[in-house]
Amino acid sequence: MIPARGEVWLFDLGMEGKVRPALVVSVAYGNYDRTLVTILPHTTSLRGSEYEIAMNVAFLKPGAFLVQNVATYRT
Repeated sequence: MIPARGEVWLFDLGMEGKVRPALVVSVAYGNYDRTLVTILPHTTSLRGSEYEIAMNVAFLKPGAFLVQNVATYRT
């Protein structure tokens, strides 16, 4: 499966040592593209920053996606 923009997937964020839900913000890639996905991780530890984007996602605890932690991963 290829992650699509607007979907929430679980990603292993490596050094943070956690698998977290993340919002996919990149566009779908084709057969000849690199298999990269750009994401915004979700957190429930809010700080009140203007870079926290709160969204109601039925299967997630209340929290926000972190615009300052944008990351790109190979799938």
